[in-house]
Amino acid sequence: MNRCRISIFASGNGSNAENIVNYFKDHHAINVVLIVSNRSNAGVIQRAQKLKVPHLVSSRDELNSPRFRLLLEQQNIDIIILAGFLLKIPTYLITAFAHRIINIHPSLLPKYGGKGMYGNNVHKSVLLNKETQSGITIHMVNEHYDEGKILFQKSCKVRVDDEVSDLAERINQLEYQYFPKIIEDYINST
Repeated sequence: MNRCRISIFASGNGSNAENIVNYFKDHHAINVVLIVSNRSNAGVIQRAQKLKVPHLVSSRDELNSPRFRLLLEQQNIDIIILAGFLLKIPTYLITAFAHRIINIHPSLLPKYGGKGMYGNNVHKSVLLNKETQSGITIHMVNEHYDEGKILFQKSCKVRVDDEVSDLAERINQLEYQYFPKIIEDYINST
């Protein structure tokens, strides 16, 4: 049986990417084979090097070029995981990888989704609006920000004395706990 080959796209420090790589490190059927970032100074690049996972830096223009798809096909990528990737995925790539691009979002979609809603921007909005709950949403990617089919949601309480960092930490813990397992469940179900 061929192993499912994952590419993780990330723009930031890469803690979710590292968690996913470690989860699948000795997996019999799933393997992370490539990490892609749009920022050469992103922490995810150093994590990829430490984890000995091949990586590449791809600009917005490169990502939007059909040659990028060929690069992924040459690597036999089966599924793309967005783990804090801040560029919009081009339509041609969504079409080429139909039902094979998964994203995680740090809120309970449809609340606090869309352009510009990522990381601490989401947490600030949740606190500003005095929400009592937040959480994570793992969803398929389509041509609209954060509007793809929802695969999984998990909530957590928002406390009245929460700072952005407090809420971010609880959300991160949910991401680490659930994201790799939901990826695995999705791959096993297809």
